[in-house]
Amino acid sequence: MIPRDASAALLALARRYPVVSLTGPRQSGKTTLCRAVFPAHPYVSLEPLDVRAFAREDPRGFLAQHQNGAIIDEVQRVPELLAYLQADVDERPDPGRFILTGSQELAIGATVAQSLAGRVGRLELHPCSWAELQRFTNAPSELFEVLWTGGYPRILDRSIPASQWLADYVSTYVQRDVRQLLNVTNLDAFTNFVRLCAGSTATTVHLTRLGADAGVSHPTVRAWLSVLEASYLIRQLPAWHPHPRKRVVRAAKLHLVDSGLCCYLLGIREPEQLRSHPLRGAIFESWVAMEVMKQGAHRGAPYALSHYREEGGLEVDLVVGDLPAPLLTEVKSGATVASDFVDGVRAVAERLALRDANTRSATRVVYGGTASQRRGETEIVPWNRVDRVWWG
Repeated sequence: MIPRDASAALLALARRYPVVSLTGPRQSGKTTLCRAVFPAHPYVSLEPLDVRAFAREDPRGFLAQHQNGAIIDEVQRVPELLAYLQADVDERPDPGRFILTGSQELAIGATVAQSLAGRVGRLELHPCSWAELQRFTNAPSELFEVLWTGGYPRILDRSIPASQWLADYVSTYVQRDVRQLLNVTNLDAFTNFVRLCAGSTATTVHLTRLGADAGVSHPTVRAWLSVLEASYLIRQLPAWHPHPRKRVVRAAKLHLVDSGLCCYLLGIREPEQLRSHPLRGAIFESWVAMEVMKQGAHRGAPYALSHYREEGGLEVDLVVGDLPAPLLTEVKSGATVASDFVDGVRAVAERLALRDANTRSATRVVYGGTASQRRGETEIVPWNRVDRVWWG
C-alpha cells in the first residue's frame, strides 16, 4: 500500500478523541489505511450477516468483545450500535479506542452527530490525489491517462484495467448501495441518471433539465442527487457571491469526484479519446476542483470551495476561501497558455476590489500544459504541479 496523505490527520484525531470516524466512497482505501495506521487494533467488519446480526441484536455483548477498542468497518450497516458505543466510551474515554469507517454519509452522518457529539473526530478519505497516485510504480504520467484512470487505488495496486474495474464498481454501487439508501424501483432509470450527471460535470445544476432528460420528477432528481453526494460520487459546490444573502439563490455546480468514473460513465474507453472529446474541458475542471478538495479533506482541514457566475456571463470556475482574500481560479485544458486564460479571474478580482478596497483576491489559472508561468499578478500552474501549490 502506498502512504496516504490522510494518515497524519487520522493519527492526530486518534490522539484527541475516543472515537474517530473515517468516511468516503467505497474502495477509496479506508480499511487499508486504518489497518496500516492502527495495526494493534482488532479489525471487525459489519458486512458479514452473522457479525451484523450479533452487533444489532446484542450490541453490549459485541462491544464487550472489544474492550480495548477496534476498527469497526462499514458501521452504516448497524447505525444503532453508535448509541451503545456512546455509553462505552463515556466510561472509558481513552483516545483512539474505536476507529469507525463508513461509505454512506446519509446512513451514519446524523447518527454520529447525535450519538457521539463531542466524542468523535471526523475525517474523509477520497480516491487517491495526484500526489498519491505518483507513489505507485505504474502510475500514469500523461494528463489524458491520469484523467481516464482516475484515483481509485485498487486499479493501480492490482494493475486492473480501469474500464473493467469501474464497470464492476458501478454495477455494485447501483445494485447494493442505492437499494439501501433509496427505494429505487427502476434501477435502469437511476443508472441513466448517473450517466447524465457525468455528462453534466462542471456545470451548474438545473433540476428541471436533469429531470426532463432522466424522465423523473423534480423531487426525485433532488433525492437522487443527495444519494450520489452522500455516497461521495459527486460534489456540489455552492455559488459564491460577495453578498452572502445572494449566494443561496444561485445554482450549485456539480462535479464528479473521480475523473476515471466520469470517463467510464461517458463511454470513454481509451485515454486518447479525451484529446478531441467535447467534454474534455469539463472533465479536467472537475479533476482540478476535486484535487483541491482532496488536499484539504485529507489534511483534516477542508477548504471552502465554491464557484462564481454573473448573469452577464462572467464566471470563475473555482473560488477557494472567502472574503477578504478569496483565491479565484480558472481551469483550462489547453496545453498552451492563451492571453484570454486570465481575463475572467482578473475581471472578477477588479470588480471585487472596486466594491471593497479591503478585498485582496489572488488569481490563478491551472492549465493542461507543463510549464509554470506568471501573467502579471496571476499565477499559471501546470496540471502536474496542482499538488505543489498551496490552496488553503
